[in-house]
Amino acid sequence: MDKKAKKILMQTFWTSQGWRSSHAPFAGEDFEYAKGQGLMFDPLTITHDELIHKLKELQVVIPKERVAAAFLHSLSTRKVHLRSALSSWALTADLPLHAYGEQSVALPSYSSCGHCDSSRLMSDADYTNADLNVLNFERVKWGGVRLNHLLYCWLDLELLSREEETAVSEQDLIILKDILQAVEACREQDGPRMLEKRWKEVLPSSKNERDMLLEVLGFAGVLAAKDTPRARKGRDSDFVSMAIWQGSDGYSRESAKHFFGGFM
Repeated sequence: MDKKAKKILMQTFWTSQGWRSSHAPFAGEDFEYAKGQGLMFDPLTITHDELIHKLKELQVVIPKERVAAAFLHSLSTRKVHLRSALSSWALTADLPLHAYGEQSVALPSYSSCGHCDSSRLMSDADYTNADLNVLNFERVKWGGVRLNHLLYCWLDLELLSREEETAVSEQDLIILKDILQAVEACREQDGPRMLEKRWKEVLPSSKNERDMLLEVLGFAGVLAAKDTPRARKGRDSDFVSMAIWQGSDGYSRESAKHFFGGFM
């Protein structure tokens, strides 16, 4: 990743005090440089149906093993922008080619498009002058934020398709093993916040990066709440895919093997 372009992207949205209250228009020499390096973009107008077609095309050229390798490679290198492709791929892998609203939904949880809603995807019928830059900023800084937004999933996989394929190191696999062992060490009533704190000892990362890692593995089905009684009350509002997860849920060995079995 070009360092100058990354700095331009970061400084567009972030200061040492946090989010900028406003940012300059997406124009000018710096913007054009970052755009030329593939890190910033012009506003995008696109329909839901066009996004679905693009996602199905990406699913053909990006195999499961590639997103798994990118995820694993990110663990030791801290290249967090490679991490969320795992959840973007998992969320859209079984999504049928469809038009917005062709399947209705009575009480939508995520989208008024039934197919997207059942796949836990937030989607709109149309996107007009959508800002891809803030989505990529979140992806590069923390490993994503709006992980289950249809537009983010497309951008995430599109950008991964432009990356060189990544190698998985022994250290990556050690960190994965430590991450999963930390899951197993959780008490029955522990929530995702307690697991995030356990990961602090095994993963070079910030709290926000660990939060997003939890969400990635949650949306990918590696960390999934089981259909069993809850030992803790309510939902954790800090999370989406992990909102009701508890320590007794552990992790899905089937999903872990599905994605990472070829590397272990």
